[in-house]
Amino acid sequence: MPIEEMIKDIHFKSETRPDWCPSCGDFGVLSALIKALVQLQIPPHEAVTVSGIGCSSNLPGFIHTYGFHSLHGRSLPVATGIKLANPKLTVVATGGDGDGYGIGIGHLIHALRRGVKLTYIVMNNQIYGLTTGQVSPTSDLGHVTKTTPEGSDVFPVNPIRLAIAGGASFVARGFSGDPKGLVDLIAQAIKHPGFALVDVFSPCVTFNKVNTFDFFRSRVYRLEETGHLTGDFAQAMARAGEWGDKIPVGLFWKTDVIAPRRPLAPAQDPAQGLDASLWQNLIKEFQ
Repeated sequence: MPIEEMIKDIHFKSETRPDWCPSCGDFGVLSALIKALVQLQIPPHEAVTVSGIGCSSNLPGFIHTYGFHSLHGRSLPVATGIKLANPKLTVVATGGDGDGYGIGIGHLIHALRRGVKLTYIVMNNQIYGLTTGQVSPTSDLGHVTKTTPEGSDVFPVNPIRLAIAGGASFVARGFSGDPKGLVDLIAQAIKHPGFALVDVFSPCVTFNKVNTFDFFRSRVYRLEETGHLTGDFAQAMARAGEWGDKIPVGLFWKTDVIAPRRPLAPAQDPAQGLDASLWQNLIKEFQ
């Protein structure tokens, strides 16, 4: 490809500027996603971002690709439909821990099982940020919030273990304070031939004063520096359970065993799928 035709960061610049709080971890995730798409030389018109509801779910408006801002917790069904309708598109679903691991967790379980090729990036700040600081599915035990003034009395969801046990073929965790590592993980996830989950520690600087950038910087370590075996189920589950003074980030689990799926014809080409009369009858049902 001639240098003048190379895909660059500027091609993904949206006219809408992010309205996140200054220093929000989601800025790092947006930047990493753009850099991953540039690294893979995926043109904006061949990519689509899909989201649910929440601070992080505003991301499709801040990146120049096709986008779909769906309902709370419903990004994965929409993303799945888009990918099945047009398999040539690079489909990335984005959201937060409340959106993905709360109201949307039922959809996540079945997306893991189906193994449709798409990437799901969850900006995990362990709090409900958009609604100003309520306990979330990933809030630590004892975390004091508006809805848990005496501290959360339930164990948090472990999305890494959940995804590995649920049948995902690619499970990773990044940190928005580690831009280089996060770009690499997202690029790997996009290239993966099946469903890929990238859980990202993306601190909420306004409503979570516990799980801060400093909290993670002093604790995270990279799995690739430890000789971790990404195809070892028991080892991946053990690493996923680590939480405390040391917290792993990186690729936990990857397998080539992906749910078999019949090839589907792109929906935009009726000649390969439904004939014209069937399309017209379907449209009439919605008029």
